[in-house]
Amino acid sequence: MTTERNFEKPVLELRTKIEELRKFAKEKDLDLSSEIHKMEVRLQELEESVYTNIQPWERVQIARDHERPTSLDYISLLFSDFLELHGDRLFGDDKAIVAGIATFEDQPITVIGHQRGKDTKENIMRFFGSPHPEGYRKALRLMKQAEKFNRPIVCFIDTKGAYPGKSAEERGQSEAIAKNLLMMAGLNVPTISIVIGEGGSGGALALGVADRIYMLENSTYSVISPEGAAALLWKDSTQAKRAAETMKITAPDLYELGVIDSIIEEPKGGAQRNIEEQAVSMRRVLRDALSDLKAKSVETLLEQRYEKYMKMGQIADKRVKAESK
Repeated sequence: MTTERNFEKPVLELRTKIEELRKFAKEKDLDLSSEIHKMEVRLQELEESVYTNIQPWERVQIARDHERPTSLDYISLLFSDFLELHGDRLFGDDKAIVAGIATFEDQPITVIGHQRGKDTKENIMRFFGSPHPEGYRKALRLMKQAEKFNRPIVCFIDTKGAYPGKSAEERGQSEAIAKNLLMMAGLNVPTISIVIGEGGSGGALALGVADRIYMLENSTYSVISPEGAAALLWKDSTQAKRAAETMKITAPDLYELGVIDSIIEEPKGGAQRNIEEQAVSMRRVLRDALSDLKAKSVETLLEQRYEKYMKMGQIADKRVKAESK
């Protein structure tokens, strides 16, 4: 466990002791159920204390957990008949973006998401979840296809940001992101975006101009990483914790500011603790959102989307003016 996750240390230590006691009781054929029960009650109390008072930097660390579920993990649990589609028809296939057609409770939909790796080898293959322009163009191609066949679109956001290398810039990174923003703003089908981990910079926003934006409880959504903000503001990236506390990048902060529509609760300790339980909560949110959005006419959908982002812009304006005084 890294030092950044020290806030969880008491919980993890007690959890380990419970598992060791269970194993010992089984090996020695002893009845230690009473002792184990007392420790489990203490664990519940400890988890409630630790995870109820969680701070912004601690949420950042949970969002970055290497065991945190990815887009493909959720796709396998939420949808059936997923058919992944590849390529942007211009350059190649970017594995940092997964996209395809699936079924959600008998409804055909298009699914698009950032995809991190589970280990070093896969992370290299998927550029650590940071897409190149062809990834965003693949997403754009699937969005246009969804519009053609009147399929709702569900996006999973989980990236530190778009790939920052020279190759990406040479192939038009900024232009690819800008096209996605423009296209999503005018889509005539329902769009839903869920931030499942880190939502960083334009790389995240390229899948985030949706009718409904949700965040998992311990995810983050921001224009820059805490380290990047600290380097800019104080010329010291080690001040990331301080930046996280002032940037308003967590789900509770962004819900209060009106940037997102709702927060999806996570199991104590994060979605990685129980992905099946997490998927149940997400399924409920998706079901309600799709039912609501599909009942609206195209004209209403576009008008409300326009009003949503105009209002968001006004909120940002007021915040900038207030902080500049």
